[in-house]
Amino acid sequence: MGAKAKINVGQENEKIGKYQHQTVWAASIGYAMDGLDMMMLSFVLPLIIAYFGINSAQAGSISTITLLGVVLGGYLFGVMADVYGRVRVFTWTILIFSLFTGLCAFAPNFSTFNVFRFFSGLGLGGEFGIGMTLVTESWPKKYRTRATSYVAVGYQAGTVLATLTAALIAPHFGWRGVFLVGVIPAILAWWTRRHLDEPEMWKNIKKEKKNRVSISELFHSSKITGTTLGLIVVCSVQNFGYYGIMSWMPTMLAKQHHYTISGTTYWTLSTIVGMVVGIVFFGWLADRWGRKPAYITFQICAALIIWIYFQISNPTLLVILGSVLGFFVNGMMGGYGALLAEHYRTEARSTAENIIFNTGRFVGGFAPLLIGIFALNSSLSAVLGFLSLIYVLAAASMLFLVPETKGKELV
Repeated sequence: MGAKAKINVGQENEKIGKYQHQTVWAASIGYAMDGLDMMMLSFVLPLIIAYFGINSAQAGSISTITLLGVVLGGYLFGVMADVYGRVRVFTWTILIFSLFTGLCAFAPNFSTFNVFRFFSGLGLGGEFGIGMTLVTESWPKKYRTRATSYVAVGYQAGTVLATLTAALIAPHFGWRGVFLVGVIPAILAWWTRRHLDEPEMWKNIKKEKKNRVSISELFHSSKITGTTLGLIVVCSVQNFGYYGIMSWMPTMLAKQHHYTISGTTYWTLSTIVGMVVGIVFFGWLADRWGRKPAYITFQICAALIIWIYFQISNPTLLVILGSVLGFFVNGMMGGYGALLAEHYRTEARSTAENIIFNTGRFVGGFAPLLIGIFALNSSLSAVLGFLSLIYVLAAASMLFLVPETKGKELV
């Protein structure tokens, strides 16, 4: 029985076969590269600063340039995946990421290093949306959000892998060795998808010659325009909260509570465990309750826990409750792949996934800067506590702008 028959059987009888597991595995490893890349740079940044003799502003530009590449890559490859195929473009993106991540290890100067970072970001940008599109088009609707939650866990696996890579490789081989080793999992990601078949949905669109650039599909009516804007707000809040808390929380623990590096490591581990459990639980909840109830519940809980959490002064309690914070703040990542996929047709699904989520990532990228500016006149804990307000905005967007799509057949 071929891949085509497997997909049809899986969708009609709501069974999960080998093909479905292959798509989740390929997408999970791809999204792990996102977490790996972000944390890998954070860990070796002091070594890069010392090697090239750059100042803090130049060091900050590395993340900015990488993020610019990620956002542009997300837009470009999202559209290309609708035109040329999910698996084909998915393979291109990981090869681009692998090549330029490896080249970073051989950069002769800071300018060249930044160029390589931009192009590695370009390849990385397509991973989330294309992977989520591939999974949602392959899995039965009953388990769709649970499947995307497994992909989302990949990001957390990538952060753990980056931690281990930096700890084991950097002391012996420096930052260049870390970037070289970082190529290995990317090559594994390419290996898992090299013979993967395209989803039957996209094949049918190609036969009907509907595989064209379809950005206009995100705004073709007032209703879908409202949905698109609502989803952009929700994705922006998700990224803004995540980048803001994860970027500044270790600094807050160090400055206000005098935590050492090992102390902040405990907080990071506690929070990541909470995130993983939250992501998996959210995937189950969204398939049982529906997308809107699950998101609104988590958004309101996130607003409450953030406000309460940053009123706490006991540093030990901050570490222990870090898992609760991670559970609600990042648990929602388990549902975005399904949520975005269910509002758009197959000919524009990858475009929508990548443009909407990466626009949110672009907005979220300003969180560390804005929090740093506001913290000049107030304590970090007070500023971080005000992040609770944006989750109320996200809940309002879900309530009034985003329709329920539980059980919806993809078309």
